[in-house]
Amino acid sequence: MKKALAIVLTSLSCLPALAAGEVNIYSFRQPFLIQPILDDFTKQTGIKTNVVFAKKGLIERVKREGKHSRADLVLTSNFSALMQLEDMNLTQKISSDVVNRNIPVAFRDPEGEWVALTKRVRNVYSSKERTGKLSALGYEDLASATYKGKICMRSGKHPYNLGLIASMIAHHGEADTKQWLKGVKSNLARKPQGNDRAQVKAVKEGLCDIALGNSYYFGKMLQDSKQKAWADSVYINFPNQKDRGAHLNVSGVVMTKYAKNPENALKLIEFMTDNKAQNMYASMNMEYPVKSGVALSNLVASWGTFKEDALPLSEISKYRPLALKLIDEVKFDL
Repeated sequence: MKKALAIVLTSLSCLPALAAGEVNIYSFRQPFLIQPILDDFTKQTGIKTNVVFAKKGLIERVKREGKHSRADLVLTSNFSALMQLEDMNLTQKISSDVVNRNIPVAFRDPEGEWVALTKRVRNVYSSKERTGKLSALGYEDLASATYKGKICMRSGKHPYNLGLIASMIAHHGEADTKQWLKGVKSNLARKPQGNDRAQVKAVKEGLCDIALGNSYYFGKMLQDSKQKAWADSVYINFPNQKDRGAHLNVSGVVMTKYAKNPENALKLIEFMTDNKAQNMYASMNMEYPVKSGVALSNLVASWGTFKEDALPLSEISKYRPLALKLIDEVKFDL
């Protein structure tokens, strides 16, 4: 009996110590994408996670709630949301050697106000039937007369396109980017509308030959029985491989200014930047891990390697207001 009890006690001592408490999360990311990661975090730490999900309005909610907000973390689905939270003074510094080791400098705020968790590419899709592979294409080429009436894309004001336009300003300046926007607008096959998947659908239906879209949507379409035919009709192209590299957007996380559980929140951030969670993110949502050395999903890996734009997101973000101004000036969405 004593021997058996000793074995049980020894086994219990090998288990990870459970931490009390909880962490409250406001999430733009759909629950099914993050819940497996959160469940594993709770299993390892004992910290309960509570999630409020919404596609819109979470930033305004955090601001409205002020110091009474229950949110410890906000998980975003794009870079613009990270910048909004920081600009509105709704964040606090994430200070962690673990995070700094896991996440490259280009994907962390210089002041520690946000951390990227996944990467996605702003790809160009081309019709297999009418256009073929466009391996040498750059974003600049989208303004070429070669593509007159052949391009489909969503609103220029959507965060994904806003980030791309801001990156064009960062690389080429305001005047050249304005001319580029005019050229792209003149090449549109229809008024900007719909989401990223709708653009690929339009290529399939022959409304246009080229579409802009985030990389992970390509994977989602390939795994959707109703949308696979759309994805099968196009090539996925990584622009600017001969020069600066393809533009990246990110999902990410901030710790809120008035977090009630900052220690638990930091533990979750550290967990989400480490190998297991990064791998889960990559495999579940067909995105690219931010931490180097983490394996891609087989599907994403099949698209091949590519060169990334090395310009830090913190630098690109400076030009978001100017990008919005140029979109209005050229009446891009009208």
